[in-house]
Order: sequence, then C-alpha cells, then structure tokens
Amino acid sequence: MNENLLPIHFAPLQGYTDAAYRQAHARIFGGVDTYYSPFVRVEHGEIRRKDARDINPENNRGVHLIPQLIAPHPDKLEQIMSLFSGYNYREADINLGCPFPMLAKRHNGAGMLPYPEEVKELLIAATEKYPRFRFSVKLRLGWENADECLALLPLLNALPLSHIILHPRLGKQQYKGEVDLDGFEAFYNRCDKPLFYNGDLHTTEDIQAIAVRFPKLAGIVIGRGLLANPALAWEYRQGKRLSADEMAEKVRQLHTDVYNSYEEQLQGGETQLLMKMKSFWEYLLPEGNRKAKKTIHKTAKLTNYLAAVNELLSPHR
Repeated sequence: MNENLLPIHFAPLQGYTDAAYRQAHARIFGGVDTYYSPFVRVEHGEIRRKDARDINPENNRGVHLIPQLIAPHPDKLEQIMSLFSGYNYREADINLGCPFPMLAKRHNGAGMLPYPEEVKELLIAATEKYPRFRFSVKLRLGWENADECLALLPLLNALPLSHIILHPRLGKQQYKGEVDLDGFEAFYNRCDKPLFYNGDLHTTEDIQAIAVRFPKLAGIVIGRGLLANPALAWEYRQGKRLSADEMAEKVRQLHTDVYNSYEEQLQGGETQLLMKMKSFWEYLLPEGNRKAKKTIHKTAKLTNYLAAVNELLSPHR
C-alpha cells in the first residue's frame, strides 16, 4: 500500500448517504477517511427532525462524520450550530456548492457565490462566534462564472479554515457538462489553505490523474463515484480491484444492512420501504444486469424487488 496516497472523503448526497448507509459502508467497504452528512438546514423556522436524527452520534458509530450545514445568513447558521454543539461536534462544513435551483435562488449554497459580502458575513459569523470549531467550506467555481470563486479567495485565505473543497463546475450547470480543470487550477494556484478536489471521479485512474496534475492537493472528495462503486476508496488504497464475486458479496452485505436499518426506522410499511430502497440502486453497479435493475425500479411488490436484487447479485457463469 502506497503511503503517498491522498485521504479519501465521501461527499454527501441528499437521500443516499444517510446514517444507515454511512455506517454500513464504513463497516463493509471502508477506505474512507471522513464522511460528510447531507446538509442540515432550517426549514419553516426549524431544523428538520430527520436532519437532526441523521447526524446524531448514536446513529454514526464507527464513522468519522463531519456535519454539513447550508444557510443564507448568520441567524440560520447559529440555529444549526447550536445543534452541532449540542451533539459535541467540533468540526463543521459550510455548503457554498449546492446547485439545486430552489435553494440557490434564496442565496443558499452555490446561489450565494455571486454575493461576496453575504459570504463574508456568513463565514466571519461562523469562525468568530465558534472558535472551538474547525470549519471547512465546500464551494463551486461560481454560479454564473468561474471568477466568482477567485473573488472570494482573499477572504477564504484569511479565515481560519481547516480546508476547502472545490467542485470545478458552475452552479447553473448542476451536474451537467465537463468539469473545468483549468478553472480549478486557477483557484489551486492561489489558495493558501489545504485544498480538496471533488468532481467526476469514477475510477482509481481518475483519482491518480487528478493527484498527478495537482500535487499539492490535501485530499480527494468523491460522491457519485463511490455510490456507483462503493469499493473505490478501498481499491485506491490497496492498489487492486475486487473481483466480480467479491463485489457482489459485499454489495449484498451493504444492501442487507441498509435494508434492515430502513425496515426498523420507517413506519410507512412495505410501500415506503420499497420506495426508499429503490433509490439505493440509482447509482450503484451501473453495468449490472439491466433486466434485474429494471425490475427493481418498476416493481410495486417487495417480494419481486427482493427477487430482482438476488438476481442482480447472483454470479453468472
């Protein structure tokens, strides 16, 4: 195992990387240094109960979790930080990268990037009011253009941030189009903080190519690539791939753990459990048996779903 490997961090995806998934992934696949929670936000004046439950340390045993927040102004940030403090966290990630239009138009996430004074107010409030916390920031190149992140660099360099995570797309792109590595490089060359790369990493070769191009990187952050191949971080660390049978067996274990957790948590019966489990497969094993995956997504019966999962994960000689 190469000691020069970069730390791998699991990016959050709403609806996918919740506490049940994180615990199962850490136990069965591993290879990840840090997991980030999907962002906690204030909605109708309150923190959503499912967000509070998701970051409860009791539900994240065996996982190094950094809770993430999204807020358009200091008042909401302080409301969320009281929850983080109550759970005895001492790290927090501030989301300036979410491209979801409904949030962005209210100056949340990447929608805040064109307004540097608002970003400054938010980040200074965080770092000054909570000096015991190690804050990181996740952002995109900008909402409309890649100069927006460069305009924020003097502020980011001056603040006591533990690290910065940069996804080299614009907010208005969402997840479409190519990543802008030249835009990332412009930020990388002038960034004084430990910088993590995030975006379109699907193979160990992708990770290695980014590490070669940007040798001063402090870490790699992967979201959809790890959902598609949960072994990706382990394979990068170990320098080898799981066989098809080994992967199928580990995915079976992952599915069983997550299924059992949801069956225990959810109160909506078979229909709710089935809907929740269908999302488990949205990114996972993209090259898997198409017929079985189609059945998983189409069926309205749990027995048919479980039979299709068994078919998908059965060895085909």
